[in-house]
Amino acid sequence: MPEFSEPVEASPSVAEANRGIIDTIPPNAEDFEDARQGLVALPPIPAIPARRQGDRVVWNFVAYDFLSDSEVSEAPPSVNASLWRQGLLTAQAGLFQVASYEHGAIYQVRGYDLSNMTIIEGDSGILVIDPLASYETAQWALKLYRDTTESKRPIVGIIYTHSHVDHFGGVRGLFHERNDVIDTDIPVIAPDGFLEHAVSENVYAGPAMARRSEYMYAARLDKGPHGQVGSGLGLTISTGEVTLIPPNVNIGGTGTAPVPRDQWSSKDVIAWRPGLYRQLLDGIRLIFQLTPGTEAPAEMNIYLPQARALCAAENATHTLHNLLTLRGAQVRDAHAWSKYLTETIQTFGEHTDVEFASHHWPRWGKEKIVEYLSTQRDLYGYLNDQSLRLINAGRTGIEIAEELELPASLAGHWYTRGYYGSLSHDLKAVYQRYMGWFDGNPAHLWNLPPAKAGVHYVEAMGGVDAVVAKAQEAYDRHEYRWTAELLNHVVFGHPEDNASAKELQHKALTQLGYGSENGTWRNFYLTGAHELAHGIERPANQEAGDLVLSMTLEQYFATLARTIDGPAAGREQSDPIVLQWLVNGAEEEACTTTLRNGVLVYVPGKDHFAGTPQTVIKLTREVLNGLMYGPKGFKDAFDAAVRDGLVQIPEGKQDYADTVFGYLTASAPSFPIVAPTGEGATATQG
Repeated sequence: MPEFSEPVEASPSVAEANRGIIDTIPPNAEDFEDARQGLVALPPIPAIPARRQGDRVVWNFVAYDFLSDSEVSEAPPSVNASLWRQGLLTAQAGLFQVASYEHGAIYQVRGYDLSNMTIIEGDSGILVIDPLASYETAQWALKLYRDTTESKRPIVGIIYTHSHVDHFGGVRGLFHERNDVIDTDIPVIAPDGFLEHAVSENVYAGPAMARRSEYMYAARLDKGPHGQVGSGLGLTISTGEVTLIPPNVNIGGTGTAPVPRDQWSSKDVIAWRPGLYRQLLDGIRLIFQLTPGTEAPAEMNIYLPQARALCAAENATHTLHNLLTLRGAQVRDAHAWSKYLTETIQTFGEHTDVEFASHHWPRWGKEKIVEYLSTQRDLYGYLNDQSLRLINAGRTGIEIAEELELPASLAGHWYTRGYYGSLSHDLKAVYQRYMGWFDGNPAHLWNLPPAKAGVHYVEAMGGVDAVVAKAQEAYDRHEYRWTAELLNHVVFGHPEDNASAKELQHKALTQLGYGSENGTWRNFYLTGAHELAHGIERPANQEAGDLVLSMTLEQYFATLARTIDGPAAGREQSDPIVLQWLVNGAEEEACTTTLRNGVLVYVPGKDHFAGTPQTVIKLTREVLNGLMYGPKGFKDAFDAAVRDGLVQIPEGKQDYADTVFGYLTASAPSFPIVAPTGEGATATQG
């Protein structure tokens, strides 16, 4: 694969637009003051090494040294000046004291991952909120707190504000100092539905989301003015070991209930209202507001009355957030987001002196906090309501995204800029939530896939050379969106004859990246350009084994079902194959799976309508868990476990199980995105 010369310099039109954008909003030095306020200690190390591969780095502080800590630092031509400003702010790393109160202090470790880790001191221990994305970053974040404060307080509780991996993946790293020994009686608190949604995002569609996350966060791109400068919400996401300790206190679930009016106390500070939950942990009073369907399907805000402090989880950050994240997820509900922020303001606003979140920096002062939360609330309400107005006027998602702008009263704040979410893809997300993928035009009901469409478009425009020539003319006119659209047809339709198209596409995507105010758009464009030039690099192995350990049996077999080669199984197996599973020999952990019509059907206990099982499989849950990530695949791992006596199956019946497992397929962690399947798919070791 030929490599193109790099770096591509920003074109004059991109450089001029990048400089000009900084003048569209009044200067605000207060953000930089807030981002630095309370700094106690800087990171003492240049980088964080991988836990099991010491020569690999999972987080690199010095890689972002090019981002000056001065708010007057001028952006280079190849970076949108507004995004550069956001990069300067999110590059503030270290231990920060957010507030002090009767038990001690509230601290945050920032700049150690995409997210923040919050530490709250109690009577005798510490409570940790959102322990980052990976074991290693959480381990070193806690060490920074320990070394700086000289505190040996034990961990007395853990809170996950929501179900995204950067808010729980590092949890086991908190116990590195205890040789990974975890007290089973430590409360692990999360909103109800946390585990279900954590599994759904990180396992069911995990391989595809992980692949697109490589584009969204560009963790492997070089850091610098011609590469990755952050992701808007933070710098990037760490690439260490993802872990999970399942919650044992589910706010809103079994065993918890809203506080009745007659049990409310003056110590709670705020006025009682229905639907609030309360926990008392090591002297720390915690009030929870559930906010499902906002930034995550399971999410909650936390109020600490003793400190008059509000943790807004990820519902209010210094950016327009995603209604549909570019890595892929369920579409979020902008109306619910706006409604819950109204509830937050009305419930906590009068009694909040400091507001902090699991990304970015805090805000201090009641009036500033209420204005900030209110503007964020109005932002999501505006997106929802105005999209619906235009939907009902017949506009499609693409048309709405081109037509609708924010009013000056909303657009005039740095914290409503589209650094992570964007106005363009958020408006399309609202359309998708209400109307789906189809815009109603029958010409779009049955589109050709990109490779076939590419063949016809290129032929209609006179062949590869003619299309590339037209694309070059568009590039020379600085029409980079049109350049990329034209060349995409060549790259997909003619993978064997497109070297010149790929080189020009590389340049066009690079210019689009340079001009993006949105951090994730820049990362997508520049990663796509990099892969066109250099091919796909194999990602580091980040299998989240803890998620498998935390699955219910239903979730476990649902994960297997999503890997069945349905067409082959449906074609070759005319009769159902019924397997009965006895896990741990316990009746309550028995289940039945049936392969029929290309579908693996799960039924807890006995399936009364599937017929007599062809065989019975006995094994422990530990062995079952180990089969999921067998290095040679599930079937080989199963057969080896049978040979080793770890799985019991009647003699002569193993073929039934092997037939079913033979239809399980492996995911493709390095599938192409900017080229057709098969093109550039051979990974290079990175």
